Amino acid sequence: MLYLVPTPLGNLKDITLRSLEILQSVDVILCEDTRTSNKLLQHYQIQKPLSPYHQHNEHQITTHLVAQMQAGKVFALITDAGTPGISDPAFLLVRECIKQSIKVECLPGATAFIPALINSGIPTNRFVFEGFLPIKKGRQTLLKQLAEEERTIILYESPMRLLKTIDDLIIHFGANRKCAVSRELTKLFEENYRGTLEEVKKHFSAKVVKGEIVIVIEGK
Repeated sequence: MLYLVPTPLGNLKDITLRSLEILQSVDVILCEDTRTSNKLLQHYQIQKPLSPYHQHNEHQITTHLVAQMQAGKVFALITDAGTPGISDPAFLLVRECIKQSIKVECLPGATAFIPALINSGIPTNRFVFEGFLPIKKGRQTLLKQLAEEERTIILYESPMRLLKTIDDLIIHFGANRKCAVSRELTKLFEENYRGTLEEVKKHFSAKVVKGEIVIVIEGK
């Protein structure tokens, strides 16, 4: 069996009791970075074997992992933060488990774009999640498509590319499109800044930006 277990974005208290029970019960915990996952597991005194599963090895080891599950092992898959499969590896393993009739269960829990969307002040009834924009190939084409999107748009971005992405959004969406940027969610220096794209650019140009970022943009 495979359990997909969300982990806290920052505050270690944001994990469910059921998630802790599952992590205590499985044979192996698959994780992106064993150093990051060890901090969480040590905090809750969970001692289980950790095995790396990330974007650089998922194609090579998926078949092997499925074979172990077919032999009776129970795995949990976690990421560094948030829900596996949301801009993090999980899809290939889930798909192969389903093909091989291995039970898959995803627990509810932390996902960065949900709190960012809800506290943005931008309509939440209809939205599209795009994750990270392409860095080069296909970027401009996608931005042109999103400029016509009527639903609220949600993006992930890194601190080093935030201003570049805001500039691109201004070009395609216009400087007055409403936007909200959330970073360091659930952490000590959490910030939620709301305004037009031009206001957001001015705000973040005047400071050093750190932490993982969610951008919520008003639809057309």
